[in-house]
Amino acid sequence: MSSTSKKHKDFVAEPMGEKKVMALAGIGDALGRRLEEKGFDKASLVLGQFLVLNRNEKLFRDWLKDTCGANSKQQGDCYGCLKEWCDSFL
Repeated sequence: MSSTSKKHKDFVAEPMGEKKVMALAGIGDALGRRLEEKGFDKASLVLGQFLVLNRNEKLFRDWLKDTCGANSKQQGDCYGCLKEWCDSFL
């Protein structure tokens, strides 16, 4: 597994609360704005989609690509971040 970013570590270290979508690893300003435009302004809403897709990596990556144009690395970073958060808090 690749080393995780500071953003990833910060995200998974605490409950989600009202974190903005851009708090997610792999989601920067451009992708964050695209997600916000689709109604996913909070990290918790992306988590909801992740759970609806049964935490399935392929389905979630495809959803992220289709929804905001995330590339493979961004998809993987976001998936890993949410997966680890779920393992810690759910």
